[in-house]
Amino acid sequence: MNALPASTDATRKKTLRWVMAIAAAALLFDGYDLVVYGTVVPSLLRDPSQLGALDAAQAGVLGSYALMGVMVGALTAGAVGDFLGRRKLMLINIVWFSVGMALTSMATSIPAFGFQRFLTGIGVGALVATAGAVVAEFAPAGKRNFYNALVYSGVPAGGLLASLLAIVLNGVTDWRGLFIIGALPLVILFPLALLKLPESPRWLLARGRTEQALQLSITTGIPLEDGTPDAGTTSVRSRTSEQPPPAARKDGRPLAGFAALASGNYRTPTILLGLMSFCGLLLTYGLNTWLPEIMGQHGYGKTYSLTFLLALNGGAVIGGLVASRSADRFGPRAIISTTFVIAAAALVLLTVDFPFAVLLTAVAFAGVGSLGTQVLVYGFVSNYYPTPARAAGVAWCAGFGRLGGIVGPLAGGFLISAKAPSNVAFVVFAAVALAGGLVTFFVRRHRASTAPDAAPLAAADEAPATAQL
Repeated sequence: MNALPASTDATRKKTLRWVMAIAAAALLFDGYDLVVYGTVVPSLLRDPSQLGALDAAQAGVLGSYALMGVMVGALTAGAVGDFLGRRKLMLINIVWFSVGMALTSMATSIPAFGFQRFLTGIGVGALVATAGAVVAEFAPAGKRNFYNALVYSGVPAGGLLASLLAIVLNGVTDWRGLFIIGALPLVILFPLALLKLPESPRWLLARGRTEQALQLSITTGIPLEDGTPDAGTTSVRSRTSEQPPPAARKDGRPLAGFAALASGNYRTPTILLGLMSFCGLLLTYGLNTWLPEIMGQHGYGKTYSLTFLLALNGGAVIGGLVASRSADRFGPRAIISTTFVIAAAALVLLTVDFPFAVLLTAVAFAGVGSLGTQVLVYGFVSNYYPTPARAAGVAWCAGFGRLGGIVGPLAGGFLISAKAPSNVAFVVFAAVALAGGLVTFFVRRHRASTAPDAAPLAAADEAPATAQL
C-alpha cells in the first residue's frame, strides 16, 4: 500500500510544493494578524479619535480578544478537524479570517474593534491548528521538522511583513489600511487553495475511505504510509521520533480526536505539550504586542521601536529554520529546551543599557526563543500524534497555548499601566522562557516505531467509516 512507483516521485514533489506553499501563505497572514495590532497600539493609545480613549491596560485586554478567538478556533478545529478533513478546514478559515480582517478595519468603537478581533482570531486559530496536521501527512519522514518550520515560519514572516509595512506606509495609510491588507488572502490565496490544495490521502484512509485514499495517493504521489526511510534516515528517525504507542479502543479501532489525547498513552504528554505551547505563546504575543511601546519608553522613536519588532520576527524566521534542521537530527525536545534558554538569556540582556546594535541582536535571539521556539513546538506536536488524533493534538497545543497568548498582552499592559520599570517585563518574560525549557525537559521520549501510523491506519482500514464518526 505504501510503495509508489519511482515515476510518482516528481508528482509527489509537485504536490508537496503546492501544499507547503499554500499552508505557509495562510500562516503568513496569520502572522501578519498577530503583529499588526502591536504596530498600531502606540497610535491607538495616543489618538482617541480613532476608537475612543484607550489606556495601556485596556489595550492589553483588547489585544487578548483576538487570542481568545484563536483559542476557540483552534479547539474547534481540533474537535472537528479529524472528522471534516484538512482541505475543508483550510478553505473555510482562509475566508473566515480574511473577512474578519476587513470588518476590523471598519470598526469605529473599542467594543466593535474587540469583537471583530475575536471573530478574526477564530479563523486564525483554526488555520494554525490545521497546518500542523497538513505538514505531518504530506511531508516526507525524516524531514518533517524542517518542512514544519518552513510552513510555520510563515507566522514570523507575516510579522516581518506587518513591521515593514508599518514603517514603509507610515504617513501613507493609517491603521485601517494595514488591516485591509490582511484581507487580501480572500482574493489571492483562497482561489489558489481551491484549485491546488488536495485532501490528505492518509486522512481519507484513517476515515475508512480506502478507495478514495488509494486513488488520491496515485494522483498526488503522496504515499499512504512512510514506508522504508531513504538511505541514511533510519538513524535519524530512531532519534527524532517521540511518539508513544497509538491510542485504541478495546475492540482495536483507533481513538480519534480529543478522546485519544485523554487516553492513558497520551494524557501526561498532552498536558506537558500544552504547557510548552502556553509558555511559547505567552512570550510571542507578549513581546509582539508590547515591544514597540516598551522600547519607546526607553527613548527610541517610532521607527526605531518598529525596527526592534522587525528584529524579533526576523530572528524567529532564521532561528526557526536553523533549529528545525537540528531538531530533525537530534530530536525536537533537546532543541526546544535550548531555544527557550536562549530566549531567557536574551531577555535578561535587554535589561542592561547596551548600545542599540547589541540590543537589536538580543531582540533577534529573543525571537529565536519565542516565536521561533513555537514553530518547533508545533512540529513536535504534529509528529507526536498518529493520524486519527493529529489535528486534535495540534489544536490542543494551539488552543491551550493561547491562554498564554492571552496572558502575555494582559501582563504587559498591567506592568506598563502600573508604571513598573520596563526591565521588570523583560525579567518576567525571561522567567516564563525558563519555565518552558523545564517543562519541555520532562516530556517523555518513546522508542520509535518503523511506521507510527500503521496500527491506527490498519484499524481504520478495516472499520466502516461510520463507526469512527
